[in-house]
Amino acid sequence: MARICAITGKRPTTGSIIHRKGQSKKSGGIGTHVTKATRRKFRPNLQRIKVRLPSGQVKRLWVSVKAIKAGLVEKA
Repeated sequence: MARICAITGKRPTTGSIIHRKGQSKKSGGIGTHVTKATRRKFRPNLQRIKVRLPSGQVKRLWVSVKAIKAGLVEKA
């Protein structure tokens, strides 16, 4: 399954988990240092719902929750 919203086109984006070591200057240390950055994915919150299309046809689509809440789709 492609994790892409049929309405908004939202798709997974990449980022990273940053690991830091040391005590912050604010709490009396000499500052934190990045020791490792691991790649990760941010996946959209997709739900498979029945949607009524403008032509009147009913279809099951992968739709992001943001699109459902915004009222961009009409549930069948």
